Amino acid sequence: MSNTNGNTQSVKIVTADPGGLGLFGLAMVTLVASSQKLGWTTGLAFVIPWAVFLGAIAQLIASFNDFKHNNTFGATAFAAYGLFWLGIATSWLIKMGVFGAALAADVNGAQLGIAFIGYFIFTVFMTIGAMETHKVLFIIFFLIDFLFLGLAADAFGLGHIWHTIAAWAEFSIAIVSFYGSAAATLNTHFGKQFLPTGKPFGIFK
Repeated sequence: MSNTNGNTQSVKIVTADPGGLGLFGLAMVTLVASSQKLGWTTGLAFVIPWAVFLGAIAQLIASFNDFKHNNTFGATAFAAYGLFWLGIATSWLIKMGVFGAALAADVNGAQLGIAFIGYFIFTVFMTIGAMETHKVLFIIFFLIDFLFLGLAADAFGLGHIWHTIAAWAEFSIAIVSFYGSAAATLNTHFGKQFLPTGKPFGIFK
């Protein structure tokens, strides 16, 4: 912007780091969803609210604020996974007949398998990017690789072992994401490294 003297001035808007919220959203939804996959709980009805509000909305809020930080990597990751949870929650609702019997009867699980392959491809190159963030984030992406690989193979009926792999990968994502959320929040709050996250690998940068 320019002042009355014709000089250009820059205005800096300070935005808090949204990583703690985004990782908490990821931790909560994967914890609840993995409990169903592992057989600790049953049904999807009470998984859906966590998919929508924590998996989707919390990560989308984090994404919007990471865009303000000019953090392309974080913003893309949170947005992509937030939209994933909106997609999967809607898919569950269709399968449960919420949108009518005609849509429920037209469900083809292999189409979800194709979507999981797409997200697996996305997560692979994001895992490479995560190598230059910190090791906690890298571990989360590495586990998400196994989650989508397991989900895709299970959707194509390649054996129950893939369902088990996906379930434990998802539960592990929850645990590591809780730690990552705590580190992002408390390290910023205390202004020092309260919880270590590990240095970047330093391969590409």
